[in-house]
This record gives sequence, C-alpha cells and structure tokens, in this order.
Amino acid sequence: MSKKTVGQSSCYMANVMLPMDANVAGFVHGGVVMKYIDNAAGVAAMRHSQTNCVTASIDRLDFHNPVFIGNLLMVKASLNLVNRTSMEVGVRVECENFLTGELTHTASAYLTFVALGSDFKPVKDPLPSLIFETDIENRRNREAIQRRKLRLAEKTREKVGQTDVA
Repeated sequence: MSKKTVGQSSCYMANVMLPMDANVAGFVHGGVVMKYIDNAAGVAAMRHSQTNCVTASIDRLDFHNPVFIGNLLMVKASLNLVNRTSMEVGVRVECENFLTGELTHTASAYLTFVALGSDFKPVKDPLPSLIFETDIENRRNREAIQRRKLRLAEKTREKVGQTDVA
C-alpha cells in the first residue's frame, strides 16, 4: 500500500465573489460558499485516492463571518483521516477584502468522501495511508478519529430508529 503526505493531496482554490453569488444586500449566499467547500474537498480527496470520489457526509459546517461581493474567497482543503475507502477532509475558508487587505475566517467544515471504483461502488483496494509531518497534522488526525467514532455511532442509532415500528 502506498503512502502520501497531507500536503501531496491538499487543495487551495480562490475566487472573486461577484453579484451573481450574493443576495440583494451584497452578502454571498451560504450555498455558494458550500459549493466551493465541496469542490475543494473533492479535489483533495481525488488527488489522494486518484479515483472518482463522492461526498458521503458533511459533519460540520460553521459560518463565522460574512463574505461580500468583491471579496476574494480562499478555500484550503486537506485530508485529516484516511480509512479503507473513505477520507475525512478538513476545509478552512477565508476571505480577503482587496481594499483593506483584511483577511477574515469565514467558515470551517469537515466532509467525508468515499473513493469509487469503475463500477461506482467503493474501491476494493485500500486507499493510500497518510504521512503526518507536523504536530498540527497529527492533532487533526486524532480529532478526526474521534469524529469518525461519533459519526459511526450516530449512524448505528439512526439505523435502529429506522427499523423501530411505532
């Protein structure tokens, strides 16, 4: 099984926010930001797995500050955890006001992607594992392991709830 560093699959995207991205008050729609988050996270997952990937879940998506028309939206995505066929990708979104140079933390999210084979089912071979090079990457991995445990426990509770007969 091959291994890759977190940096080898990380993705950085930047886009200027235009009037079509915003409401009449000039605030960029949350859905527009969500689309960029999903795109960047998907690129990071595909770079790591070198196969098609689909979004399986979004654990958290927290909006911290608004984005306005004319801001540069910057999205950074990197892998926190790799399992046999799935990956957790962490995303940080910032925006820059060109006129002031001010950077603002806009949003953060955790997404899970599943790598697909040519049959559109999860890949048969395990994904490349991650090499952590920094203390921050190691911390993010430990936190991702805990989120995965919670996610799987929640999934189990939901399945039980779906089979309960009223």
